[in-house]
This record gives sequence, C-alpha cells and structure tokens, in this order.
Amino acid sequence: MIELVELGVAPCQKRGMREVGQHANPTDSQSLVAALVRVGRQDRAAFEQVYLRTSAKLFGVCLRILHSRADAEGVLQDVYVTVWQKAGGYDPERASPITWLATIARNKAIDRLRKRRPSQPIDGDVLDIADSAPSSLAMIEQAEDGRRLADCLGELDEDQSSVIRRAFFGGATYAELATRDAVPLGTLKSRVRRGLMRLKGCLER
Repeated sequence: MIELVELGVAPCQKRGMREVGQHANPTDSQSLVAALVRVGRQDRAAFEQVYLRTSAKLFGVCLRILHSRADAEGVLQDVYVTVWQKAGGYDPERASPITWLATIARNKAIDRLRKRRPSQPIDGDVLDIADSAPSSLAMIEQAEDGRRLADCLGELDEDQSSVIRRAFFGGATYAELATRDAVPLGTLKSRVRRGLMRLKGCLER
C-alpha cells in the first residue's frame, strides 16, 4: 500500500494537524480543481498542494465522526492515498473539490467506525453529522476570500459563531464542544445546525 511518505507529505503530518494548513493559501475552488486534475496525472507537487490546503478540514470531518485523534489521523492517511489513486476520476461538473474530498473522508471514517465496533449499530447522530460535513465545507469553501465569511459569521449569535469556528476551523468534536460549553450534546448540535442555516442564507445573498 502507498504511504504518504512516498508522496512527500508525511513531514506535514508530524507537525500536527492544527499546524497543517495554517500557512497555506486560502482555498480557491478553481485552483484546487486544477491541482486535483494534476494529481490525477500523478503530479506529486500538486498532491502536496492539495494536502496542505485541505488536510486540516478533512481531519475535522474524520475527528467529528470518530472522536479519536489517533483514529482520525490514521483515516486521514487513507483518505489521501485514495485521493492519489482516484483523482483521475474526479469530475468538477459533479462536485466541488472540497465536497469530493470530504465525501471520501466521511466514507473512510464511517468504515473505520464500523470496524472499530462491528457488533454495534452506528449512532444516527453520527451519520447526520457526517452527512452535513461535505455540504458545510463546500459552503465555507465558496466564501473563503475571508472577508465575506467573516462578515457572515459576525451576523450570527455569539454562541453559534463560536461553536462553528471551533468545530469547522479548530477541529473540535461536537462532544468536546458540548463538554467545554457545559450544554447537552443535543443542544450543541442544534446550535450548530441553526448557525449553519443562517450562515448559508447570508452567503447566498
């Protein structure tokens, strides 16, 4: 099986997921599409660019499903091996780049969760969270010139803005946020959903 070290990106993993992507350029959809096309042609420099620009977000997707940093890091490695192998089949007409990547991450994380506890059904809340990730990340990607997203986040209630920032940019799980804020997990999830709905409405204006 291909290892990321063979593709030149393993040193990024060693710096920690919160550091990965901190100094990367903001995600621009068209340039990310172009990078994925080059990855499909086995361009290692383009692959490293895709990894640096998206790994922090995809790590957050994995972490929210698995609730384990070790498992999320392991799944993230599998995600990018799959990206390297399947980027040639990516069609920008069918999905934005971040939606395509996040869907791979979602499916890999759910597969890991099933293997980790094969005798237990997967909580419906986990699947609900996982399903929302690609569309939420795509929405954020479209606004990542920075100013527009910041303006829309500023229109949210403080508790909604804070939890979205920590969940989608800080990589915190819903369970971690509920504990930190001393609120029931269901309340926390409802807060995120309402905030994302308002954020989407603002970004679409």
